[in-house]
Amino acid sequence: MNLPTEVRYRRYEDWTEADVQRLIDNKAKSPWLTTFHIEPQTGLLNDPNGFSYFNGQFHLFYQNWPYGPAHGLKQWVHTVSDDLVHFKETDTRLLPDQKHDSHGAYSGSAYTVDDKLFIFYTGNVRDENWVRDPLQVGAWMDKEGHIEKFDKVLIQQPDDVTEHFRDPQIFDYQGQFYAIVGAQSLDKKGFIKLYKAVNNQVSNWEFVGDLDFGGTGSEYMIECPNLVFVDDQPVLLYSPQGLDKSELDYDNIYPNTYKIYQSFDTNKAKLLDGTPIQNLDYGFEAYATQGFNAPDGKVYTVSWIGLPDVDYPTDQYDYQGAMSLVKELHIKNGKLYQYPVEAIQNLRTSQEPLASKTSTQNTYELEITVPAGDKSELLLLSDAEGNGLNITIDTQDGQIIVDRSTVGEQYAIDFGRTRNCSIDKTDTTLNIFIDKSIFEIFVNKGEKVFTGRVFPNENQTGITVKKGQISGSYFELTY
Repeated sequence: MNLPTEVRYRRYEDWTEADVQRLIDNKAKSPWLTTFHIEPQTGLLNDPNGFSYFNGQFHLFYQNWPYGPAHGLKQWVHTVSDDLVHFKETDTRLLPDQKHDSHGAYSGSAYTVDDKLFIFYTGNVRDENWVRDPLQVGAWMDKEGHIEKFDKVLIQQPDDVTEHFRDPQIFDYQGQFYAIVGAQSLDKKGFIKLYKAVNNQVSNWEFVGDLDFGGTGSEYMIECPNLVFVDDQPVLLYSPQGLDKSELDYDNIYPNTYKIYQSFDTNKAKLLDGTPIQNLDYGFEAYATQGFNAPDGKVYTVSWIGLPDVDYPTDQYDYQGAMSLVKELHIKNGKLYQYPVEAIQNLRTSQEPLASKTSTQNTYELEITVPAGDKSELLLLSDAEGNGLNITIDTQDGQIIVDRSTVGEQYAIDFGRTRNCSIDKTDTTLNIFIDKSIFEIFVNKGEKVFTGRVFPNENQTGITVKKGQISGSYFELTY
C-alpha cells in the first residue's frame, strides 16, 4: 500500500488510541485471519527477528509497522513459546526511540549471553536530506522483558558499502561469537561481511573479512544472511535481491536461497566446498528466513510469508504478513530438509481417510501419498464450480505444480500464478497445512517446500480429489 512518507514515519506518540482502535476494528472484519500462524495485531508484519532460546523459552520477534499495511517506522514485537507452535505475544517492544534507530529498528538477531538476551540489529537513521545511515547496534533484554540499548554503535557503515548494509546475525562457532551482515558494494553487487567479537565481548566487534561463500555477485543486495550448523555442516541461508535467473530459476520478485558447505575457515572468512545455490522454498511467499542453533544443537528456522514490494488483499483490512510454521533442519544425502517441529502434531484433533468433501473450516492438515508412475490432482479450498488451489503430483514425469489462479482474490499476477519443482519418479508423500489463507506443503517430509498465501472466497471450503491414485489422511487442526 502506498502511503505518504510523512504518514509512514510519523512518531508513535503522535498516533491516537482512536487511530489504533480503528485499525483493530478493521482487521477484525477480515475473512482471512489465520488460526495457527503469527499475524500482526495491526499493520505490517515482515522479517522474523531475534529468533533464539533464552530463560527456558523460545523467543521470536517480528518486525512491524503497526499503523498500516506498509513499510514505515519499524519496531520489533516480542513473542515467546514453549513448543515452537504456540506463540504468545508479550508487551515487550524494541522501539525506534533512540538516535541510533530514529527511523526504524531494522532486522537482526539475538543470542543468550550470561543471564541476558543480546539483541543485535540495524538502526535505520536518516538525515534531513533523507540520506540513510545504517548502524549495527545492540541491546540487552533481561528475564522480565525489559530492554536496555547500548549507547554506542557496534559496527559503523564501512567505506566500501552503500547505504544498504543491514541484518546482523550473531552466532557462536567453536566458542567464539561471530556476526555476518548483508551488504551492497559501491558497484551495486551483493556481498556479506564477517565480524568477530573481540575477546568474545559482544560490545566490541572487529572486521574479519568479506565472506567468501562462492557467490557470483550477480545480485545487487544480500538481505538477511544466516549461518547455521546442521550436524556440524555450515548452511548459509540468504535472500539475494536481483539474483540473475541464469544462476537460479525462480519466479518470485526476490528469492530465498541456501548453500550447504563442508567447513568454515574463520581466519580466511571462507566457507568451503559449497553446493550450488538452491531455492529454500518453491512457493509464492517465503522470505527473510531466520535460523539459529538451539542449545541442544537442533537448527530451527522461520520465514516471513510475504515479500517486499507486493500488495496483498488483506491491505484493505489494514494488515499484512504472517510467520511460517517453525521448521527443523536436517541434511540427508547432501540435501537440506525442512519440516515442522514435532509438536505441530498436537494440533491434530480428528482423523479421516482422504476423500472429497464440500465443507471444511479451512484449518487442516493432509498427509498423502502418490505412488510412482501416477499423476494425481488435488483441489483445495474448492467450490462447486471447480475453482480452488490446484496441486498436481506427477510421479510419471517427476514434478509438482501448485496453481493458485482460480482460488479467491488474485494478486501479484505479474510474477505468475503457478509454481513447480522437480521430484524423483518414486512414491511421494506430501504434508499439506491449510490455515484459512496460508498453505505450506512439505514434499517427502521436507525435501522440497512450497509456501504461499491464498485469499479464498467464502464458498471455497472444499477438498476435491480430482484424479489419480492419491491416498492418505485428513486431520482437523485446533490451535
